[in-house]
Amino acid sequence: MRTIWQGLLLSAALAVSIGHALAGETRARQILDRFEHANQWRDHVMVAAHRAGGMQAGKTLYPENSLAAVEASIALGAEIVEVDIRRSKDGEFVVMHDSWLDRTTTCKGEVVGYTVAELKECRLVLEGTGAVTSEPVSTLREMLLATRDRILINLDNKLDVQALPGMIAVARELGMADQVIVKENLWNQQRIDTVKAAIDAIGGGFQFMPIIADDAVRDAAFAEKVGRVFSSGAIELINWRAGGETLTETGGPLFSNRMRASAVRGGWHIWADTYAIVNKP
Repeated sequence: MRTIWQGLLLSAALAVSIGHALAGETRARQILDRFEHANQWRDHVMVAAHRAGGMQAGKTLYPENSLAAVEASIALGAEIVEVDIRRSKDGEFVVMHDSWLDRTTTCKGEVVGYTVAELKECRLVLEGTGAVTSEPVSTLREMLLATRDRILINLDNKLDVQALPGMIAVARELGMADQVIVKENLWNQQRIDTVKAAIDAIGGGFQFMPIIADDAVRDAAFAEKVGRVFSSGAIELINWRAGGETLTETGGPLFSNRMRASAVRGGWHIWADTYAIVNKP
């Protein structure tokens, strides 16, 4: 999600609420409570930083999916960082959006063609300017450790659903699976069944967030079904249309009054993926 950083004006109020939290409770635990109890926090807008939050106030200040971006997002008061997960040649999970390295690093070629040691020689660059930074490609383990107890982390799985158990295994090894949100796109009953089987096989202790996009789903009733099947804290809604209407006025079938009512009945957040909205404020 392209983060709407104006929403971080809420961070001052958030800081006050955190100050009154029970002693010893981590910030991540406080954020998780807001994520898990949507109706109790319906008036609070949770802020998530897309690709770790390298873009702030319309300017790219840090490389996407970098540890530097995560640190800046935490400092600004974001409650969730979203990062993208791929696999290296030697089978380790690494943080990278594209399947190729060319756009975001000083290296060339496919991510899967490099070992972790080789990826560590690559340097992340700033999108737009191409300025080379000192930031290396991060592993999933490194990214998780950077967020421990501080913020929730949303793993955008760029592999297939069978990769999810391995990602959760890394988080469990570090004792922080409860900070992790994983997500998969759903568009019909067959896909629901496939993902449900995979999630059930992993076991509990982490958050699963379904993704529903309006290029395939045109009825809020589908989200209601998904909410019942997965009992998720949030459902990500994507608006792919390039029309002129705004989400706050017409919004299409997913960003509708019925969908908002469904979210309240189901007790889940509407996660508005603002990155995918084309030509809309």
